[in-house]
This record gives sequence, C-alpha cells and structure tokens, in this order.
Amino acid sequence: MSVLTHDIVTAVLVLAGAAMCLAAGVGLIRFPDVLSRLHAATKPQIFGLMAVTADVAINNLSVGTVTLVVAIVVFQALTAPMAAHLVGRAAYDTEHLHPELLIVDELRDRRAPD
Repeated sequence: MSVLTHDIVTAVLVLAGAAMCLAAGVGLIRFPDVLSRLHAATKPQIFGLMAVTADVAINNLSVGTVTLVVAIVVFQALTAPMAAHLVGRAAYDTEHLHPELLIVDELRDRRAPD
C-alpha cells in the first residue's frame, strides 16, 4: 500500500470514528428522554470505536494488535448494549421517561402491580 493511500485510509477511518462519536454526543444532549439517549449513545459509539480500532490495526499490523483490536470491539459490542438495556429498564421501572414518545409499550402488561 502506498504512503498516500495509507494516509487516506487512516484519515477516512479516524474521521468516520470521530463523526460517529460526535453524533453520539449530540444525541445525548439533544434527545428528550432516557431511551432515545441510550440509543444515541450505544450505536454510534460502537461504530466509531470500530473505525478507530480498525485504523490502529491497519497502522500496526501484527497478530497481537489485531487480537487486541478484535477483543476490544467484541467486548464493547457485548457490554454497551447490555448496559444500555439495563439502564433503559431501570428508567422504565422508575418512570424516568416520556410515555407519550413510546410507540408500543410492550412492558406495560408485564409490570408488577403496585
């Protein structure tokens, strides 16, 4: 890979990662309730992390680096959505959300009576 191509790939991946992280930050500030904010915080964050770690793997291509990058992405992809789910469930149970924004409330019937 030529130096120019390598620099272009690096720039594209880092800028894509930065754009995703910026989108996550803007979503956290702009969205009205906890559930929307959790969605904004998890998806772009994982994609941004994948872009940046892919760039690290491309710039330092070795078995150890690729293994570490794969482990980072896998563990983040497993833990971030689970944490968001648990925070969303806690927000729902404590009624820290806007029920008028819910299109379908699948948990309404499963909720324990007070």
